[in-house]
Amino acid sequence: MREVREEISQIQSVVLNSQQQDGSWRFCLESSPTTDAHMIILLRTLGIDDERLIDGLTARITALQQENGAWKLYPDEAEGNLSTTVDCYYALLLSRRYEKKEPRMARARAFIRGKGGLSEANLLTKFAAALAGQYKWPAHFLVPVEIALLPPSSPISFYDFVGYARVHLAPMMIVADRKYVNVTADTPDLSDLYVNPSIAPGVYPHRLLERFTRDGQSFLSSIHEYVLRLPFLPGLLHELSLRRLEQFILARVEADGTLYNYSTSTFFMIFALLARGYSLRDPLIAKAMSGLRDSVCQTTEGAHLQLATSAVWDTALLSHALQQSGLPASHPAIQRANRYLLKKQQHTYGDWKIRNPGGVPGGWGFSDYNTMNPDIDDTTAALRALRSQSRLDKATAAAWKRGLDWLLSMQNDDGGWPAFEKNTDSPLISSLPIEGADTVSTDPSSADLTGRTLEFLGRYAGYKENDAPVQKAVRWLLARQEADGSWYGRWGIAYLYGTWAALTGLMAVGVSPAHPAVQKAVDWLTRQQNADGGWGESCHSDEQKTYVPLGASTPSQTAWALDALIAVHPRPTPAIERGIDYLSRQSQAADWTTAYPTGGGRPGGTYFAYHSYRWIWPLLALSHYQSKYASAS
Repeated sequence: MREVREEISQIQSVVLNSQQQDGSWRFCLESSPTTDAHMIILLRTLGIDDERLIDGLTARITALQQENGAWKLYPDEAEGNLSTTVDCYYALLLSRRYEKKEPRMARARAFIRGKGGLSEANLLTKFAAALAGQYKWPAHFLVPVEIALLPPSSPISFYDFVGYARVHLAPMMIVADRKYVNVTADTPDLSDLYVNPSIAPGVYPHRLLERFTRDGQSFLSSIHEYVLRLPFLPGLLHELSLRRLEQFILARVEADGTLYNYSTSTFFMIFALLARGYSLRDPLIAKAMSGLRDSVCQTTEGAHLQLATSAVWDTALLSHALQQSGLPASHPAIQRANRYLLKKQQHTYGDWKIRNPGGVPGGWGFSDYNTMNPDIDDTTAALRALRSQSRLDKATAAAWKRGLDWLLSMQNDDGGWPAFEKNTDSPLISSLPIEGADTVSTDPSSADLTGRTLEFLGRYAGYKENDAPVQKAVRWLLARQEADGSWYGRWGIAYLYGTWAALTGLMAVGVSPAHPAVQKAVDWLTRQQNADGGWGESCHSDEQKTYVPLGASTPSQTAWALDALIAVHPRPTPAIERGIDYLSRQSQAADWTTAYPTGGGRPGGTYFAYHSYRWIWPLLALSHYQSKYASAS
C-alpha cells in the first residue's frame, strides 16, 4: 500500500501544479494531423500569412510521417491511413515548405497511389480537395438542401441527424450545392494522386458517395415530394433552403467564433460562408479563425489544432479524482475548479430540447466555450466533482439539482442514455449511403454512457436498482452485453472502456457481484490482462467491432480494467494486485504507451490521445483501491 500512496501523491503533485489560474485544467486533446492540415488550408485560402503558426503545424505533420511516407490515425494502424496521408500531402505542399520532388513527398505520393489514389479517400478528404478544385463536385449531394425546410415534427427531418452531424452537414451541403471552388496561387495540382492517368479533376466521375441504396432513394423521394407541395417556385425554395442552412449555422456559432467548438465543422463553415458571398475578411470569418487559433496546443512534435478543447471535461474529471484521492472540497484547488465548473453550467435551451421538450437546462458541455451543446458524460462528470460542495452550499446544491434533473430527463425511451440528444436513433438515417452514417449520424444509447450514468446515480445521487430509471437502464445494459462478456464503449477504446463503465454502473446501483452477467464480464476482463499486469486495447477494436489486444499496456485502459474489478471484489485478487503493481509505476513512464489514443471520436476516422488521461484514470483507480482495501493491507 505504501507504493500506492506514493504514486497517488506523485500524481496529485503533477495535477495540482498544472491547474490554471481560473481553476480549470487545460490539457491537449491530440488527434491525427488532419486538423493541422485544415488549419494550413484555411490560412492560405484566407491569405493569412501566419508563418510562425504554419511552421509549428508543418513541424508536427512532418514529425508524424512514417518511413513509408504515410500518416496514421493511431500507432499500430497497418501501413498508414490513405485519407490522412492525402490531407497531409496537400497541406505540406500548400505550406510552401515542401515541393513534390522532395523524398518525403515522393514517398507519400507513392503510398497514396498504392492505395488507389485520391478517388479512394474518405468523404471529408474529398470535400477538402473539391474545395480546391482538385475533385469534381457531384451533380447532387445525397442530403438535399431542401431538408432544411422540413420541421422537426415531419416524418423525415434534418433533426433526425444528431447535433454534431448537423453542424458538419449544414456547411457541407451549402458548398456541395454551390459546387464552391476556391483556388489561390498556392493551390497545388493534385492530379498526380490519381492512379488512372485519364482521370483528372473536372473529368472523372465523382465518387463522393456510395451508390444509392433503396433507403437512400426513398429518403430523397420523400423530401422532394414534400417540397413540391410547398406553395413556392422551385428556385425560391432552393434559395430559401440555403438561407435556412446559413441561419442554422450562424445560430450555433459560439462566443469564440467556432461552430459548436469543433474545428472540423468550423473549417467547413468558413467555406460555406465564402460560398454564400461573405468576404475573406468578414468579421464572422475573422472571429472563427481567432477561435481556431485559441484551439491550437503545443505537442512535443509541434503545433496541433485540436478538434475540440476539453477544458470542462478535464476539469470535472480531475476535480473528482483529486477528491477521491483524499483532497477535501475545501481544498483551494477544488474550490477554484468548482467555481469554474459552476460558471460553465448551461442555462440556455439547445437543440436537445426538440426531443426533450419537458427538460430544463442544467447540463455541462465538453469545451470551454460550449453554451448550447451539453452532453451526458460531461454533466455526470461535473456533478461528481460538485457533489461534496453541494452538501455545504445552497447555490451549489441548486445547480447540482438542475444538472441531475436535466440528466434524468435525457434518458432514452429504450432505457439507455445517449451522448447528446434524446431518442435520436432513426434507422433510416443510420442506413443512408453516407460514409459513417451508421456510427456518427445518430445518437443511440451506448453502454459506456449508460454505465457511467448509472455509476453516478448510484454512488452520488442515492439511486438503487429498484428505482424506475435505474431498472430500465439495467435491463437495457444487460441486454447489450456481448457474447464473450464484454460491452462495447462508443467514446473510448473500446471493449475495456465499455466493460468498465457497465460494471462500475451495475455495482453502484446494487446489482449483485454474483450476477451471471457480472461474473462473465469479470472473467473476460481477467483474461485480457497482460503479462506485465496491465491492460491494453488497440483502436482496431473500434473499427472491427471486436476486441483486438494492443500487445502492450496503457495507463488509462489499465486503470479502467482495475477500477471495474475493484468495484466487484470485496478483497483484492491476484489480478488486481498485479494491475496495481503496474499502475504504481506509471507516473514515471515516458514511452509511446502513455500517449496511445484511448478516446473515441469517429470510428475508423478520429481517435483521441487525451493528455490528461494518464493522470485522471490511474489516480481514480489507485484511490479506489486504497479506500476500499486499506484495512486489508
